[in-house]
Amino acid sequence: MQRLGCASAFLWIPLLLLLYMLSQRLFAADSGSAVPYSAFRTEVASGNVTQITMQGPEIRGSFKKPVPQTVGTDTVSVSDFVTHVPSVGDDGLLTLLEDNDVELRTLPVQSDSWLNLIVWMVLPVLLVGGVIFLMARGMAGRAQSMLSLGKSGAKKYERKDSAITFDDVGGAAGAKMELREIVMFLKYPARFRRLGAEIPKGVLLVGPPGTGKTLLARAVAGEADVSFFIITGSDFMEMFVGVGAKRVRDLFRQAKAASPSIVFIDELDSIGRHRGAGLGGGHDEREQTLNQLLSELDGFQPTEHVIVMAATNRPDILDPALLRPGRFDRRITVDLPSAGERLEILRLHSRRMPLAPDIDLKAVASGTPGFSGADLKNLLNEAALAAARTDGDRIAVRDIESARDRILLGLKREGLALTEEEVRLLAYHEAGHALLGAVLPTSDPVHKVTIVPRGRSMGSTHQLPERERYVWRREELLDRLVVMLGGRAAEQLVFGTVTSGAEDDLQRATHLARRMVLRWGMSSTLGPFSAGPADQEVFLGEQLGRPRDHSEATASVADAEVRRILDDSAAQARETLERRRGELERLAQLLVVKEEITGAEVMEVVSRPTSGERLPRSVAAGGTRGVR
Repeated sequence: MQRLGCASAFLWIPLLLLLYMLSQRLFAADSGSAVPYSAFRTEVASGNVTQITMQGPEIRGSFKKPVPQTVGTDTVSVSDFVTHVPSVGDDGLLTLLEDNDVELRTLPVQSDSWLNLIVWMVLPVLLVGGVIFLMARGMAGRAQSMLSLGKSGAKKYERKDSAITFDDVGGAAGAKMELREIVMFLKYPARFRRLGAEIPKGVLLVGPPGTGKTLLARAVAGEADVSFFIITGSDFMEMFVGVGAKRVRDLFRQAKAASPSIVFIDELDSIGRHRGAGLGGGHDEREQTLNQLLSELDGFQPTEHVIVMAATNRPDILDPALLRPGRFDRRITVDLPSAGERLEILRLHSRRMPLAPDIDLKAVASGTPGFSGADLKNLLNEAALAAARTDGDRIAVRDIESARDRILLGLKREGLALTEEEVRLLAYHEAGHALLGAVLPTSDPVHKVTIVPRGRSMGSTHQLPERERYVWRREELLDRLVVMLGGRAAEQLVFGTVTSGAEDDLQRATHLARRMVLRWGMSSTLGPFSAGPADQEVFLGEQLGRPRDHSEATASVADAEVRRILDDSAAQARETLERRRGELERLAQLLVVKEEITGAEVMEVVSRPTSGERLPRSVAAGGTRGVR
């Protein structure tokens, strides 16, 4: 603040002086209209002037009668005037004034030499000094920034900053149990040391994005009564060589000085990627930073009472040396929540939301498989926004449904003009998906079918599972393929052609069939065979350097098996739709009229299976395929 005040003084003092001088000049100019000296003498001689005031060469006064004067192209009448005695002087002026009875007043001449001295000598010095001072401040700031490059930049968490505890985290019961044990290690270390146990040095939180890894770390910070340092992996990286390693050293120096303490590194994969991966070699700034982190985690320097927590959603690309015991002793998986955990998360996030009495959060949790904790929070927020747009006082069921459609399918594409033929194509395409989903024995129940364009999709058939599934049978996967190809089969059956609307269906079906053959050994020809990871490699160097674990002949057989599975599924889809052509027509017509139908409405159209078909589980049990 003191430096800022000095800089302001250097800039404001000259400006104030300039303003003062300008105001003085303007005030002097406004006190009368300037007239020629000759016109002044003429008016004195004619008796039109009775009194004047002289201050040096300046003469001011008033005319008895206004005198016309030309200003530019206009003529104005002047009463108050100002003029100046010529520099050569006027010896007859006093005589002229006496002869015409003009009263003369004189004022002493005010010297402005001090003001001129300030303007022409002090003012430039102040301006130059201000510029130099500001330049020096900028250079000092840059120097300070250079000196702080090696600082870790970690934020020290204070308990008063947040009140988040484990009670504020829904689901993740196993992860919370293990993290509570970490808190116990730090609070009561003697309880464990008397049995010879050592405090874990590192805890790695692994899971998909949005599952609450960072939230769990914040809960640990709220529960543990120890120092807590927070930093992200990208904060270590800098364009200067060696800065990242220095920041790692500075971080652990702070943590040791404040021990017992916890260091939380978010997005560990930013600096923890596999060393030597890629084509460009491994000696770069990121790998030097990783080497220093490895040394700090388990090197010659003891790190007792300092626990390192880290989070990542890409554990597959982390360096093996980083994951071994002694560095990260515990690996806690924070997976997508189950139905019960989703219900707990929904209850936590809806505590302060006015929900309508008919909203069943259990049904909402069952209808959101695959949603993470962040997705569920976003679902309730979108529902609240939808209720606010309609000026509602409570969040209704329709708001929840609208929010779920917006998240899963995208926004409605307003203003999209479809022809009657395009609407029929969409209706038959989605009717094919829905009919097969309602008929096939292991298919998930149909929840909703729509031909309203949303996002990049022109229509959608939404199925919801009856329960959480963790292991898939071959028959279930084959039924999924048949449902995926049902839209294309309906187009071929009804219109005798194919459209581009099946692009996403074909991509997903091909990916699933390839995984069945190459990953899960579900091919009758190849048998129990796995060709290694079917996913794309992260690093180009690994992909080029890894030896192939199968021959070209095996790859050709695998491609043929993928094609056979897809062809068989497409043939089954078309055969089933041919047998149920009437139901397909009724479903398509219903979609054309209503644009969106529920699973219950689908099941009203679908009749009992014909000979050779099996009932789906829900129908055989006497239930309906619709989901509340």
